[in-house]
Amino acid sequence: MHCPFCAHDDTKVNDSRLAAEGSQIRRRRECLACGERFTTFETAELVMPLVVKSDERRVPFDENKLRSGLHKALEKRPVSRESVEEAVGHITRKLRGLGEREVTSRQIGEIVMEELHRLDEVAYVRYASVYRHFQDVEAFREEVDRLRHRRGKLPSEDQLSLLPGDVLPRKPGKVRK
Repeated sequence: MHCPFCAHDDTKVNDSRLAAEGSQIRRRRECLACGERFTTFETAELVMPLVVKSDERRVPFDENKLRSGLHKALEKRPVSRESVEEAVGHITRKLRGLGEREVTSRQIGEIVMEELHRLDEVAYVRYASVYRHFQDVEAFREEVDRLRHRRGKLPSEDQLSLLPGDVLPRKPGKVRK
């Protein structure tokens, strides 16, 4: 580390501590040439892969675009902002965890659909309808059937029913319609 005062290239670390809830290391340094002290912060450089679009263009991953897509799918659904932010975190960690320099937009879409399936089934079907380019009602029906088959059980307590015929489970003392 070069000294910011005299540009000497040899400094001594006097103290290191965790900062920013453990995501940074704060270091107090001293220049061995001029004796000045200064602080540095060290963070991990987390590089997101490039996104390969269907027309073969490569664009940087855009977390805001991901967040916007999730918000559109979850519009008017009973899902908190915290849950959306948690989902964005899951998706970005999963993409980083792939260890690839490039990922296809299709791979990202599949990961987003997994996360939406976990969050809200209606939002999942909304997203799937755009992502998979549904052309008619039959395509919706097929996706709902796949969803029911995949689910293999009744809707969870915290999700609204996907179709009018779905029967929600009852908890003692609660009345559901």
